[in-house]
Amino acid sequence: MPYFYQMTKKDQELLQTLCSIHAPSGGELPVRNFLLEYIEANQNDWKVQPTLIYGDDFQDCLILIFGEPKTAIYAHMDSVGYTVGYNNELLKIGGPQAKAKTILIGEDSKGNIEGKLDFEIEEESDERKIVKTKIIFDREIDRGTTLTYQPNWIETDTHIQNCYLDDRLGILNALKVAETLENGAIVFSAWEEVGGGSVGYLAKYLYENHQVRQALISDITWVTDGVQDGKGVAISMRDSGIPRKSYIDRVIELARESGVTFQLEVESAGGSDGNALQKSPYPIDWCFIGAPEENVHMPTERVHKTDVEAMHQLYSYLMKHL
Repeated sequence: MPYFYQMTKKDQELLQTLCSIHAPSGGELPVRNFLLEYIEANQNDWKVQPTLIYGDDFQDCLILIFGEPKTAIYAHMDSVGYTVGYNNELLKIGGPQAKAKTILIGEDSKGNIEGKLDFEIEEESDERKIVKTKIIFDREIDRGTTLTYQPNWIETDTHIQNCYLDDRLGILNALKVAETLENGAIVFSAWEEVGGGSVGYLAKYLYENHQVRQALISDITWVTDGVQDGKGVAISMRDSGIPRKSYIDRVIELARESGVTFQLEVESAGGSDGNALQKSPYPIDWCFIGAPEENVHMPTERVHKTDVEAMHQLYSYLMKHL
């Protein structure tokens, strides 16, 4: 029988808090600081109290070391969003997919910001081309200010909907695994939404200091024709990166042994921290495993609770058996 886990009200409140933290790529420090406070307050109830690795050499990232680690869980702290340029024009951070009139929030030297996303459109024959992305606000916003979606938490018996479930759900999963983890590492990384930038030195530290050669990528994937909502956690056999087949085969074999409900994903696009691991100069195997969501990179990201539960069950099993 698989390890049983069901999301509690406390878990959902933690997730809601994580989703509300303003931390687009490059601005991960608020999440890192929240995690330090959360770990300090809760680690005495964990099976093993981890060693925390952070500081100037790790920028705004965080590593947790439990016992003698063989496998590391990677979860990225950043989200998509926007940077304010000139005259309230917006530059994308990663790949936000919001529609016009989406509420964006942030803060600059003059105070809090809450405005609506707007697109200036130019007609080109039969096609419409977006010329500028702007925020409608009653004053000019400081250049370089970052903006994110306004949270709108919606919960039903079966689903959770909010902005930034990608990848605050990945963080929640890692924190839940931490409660019973005896041997392993957990990595909270930065810049994933803009192509990475921290995973190389984080993997270097784990490889050179703890000989960690295996990784699981705790991130959120897409609902597609082949990966469906409510049908279990997705194990990705490939995306834009192609992991080593022998490692993937081993993960899938263990997943079958676990009894946890899962689906196999095969895609040609997308990616996460695993792609950065593959490009690193270290022989580290990796596998992306995550719950599928609808409305990717929109303010209305939506996941099925049973997929989240299956994700945690599978991670708990794999971290004991890989």
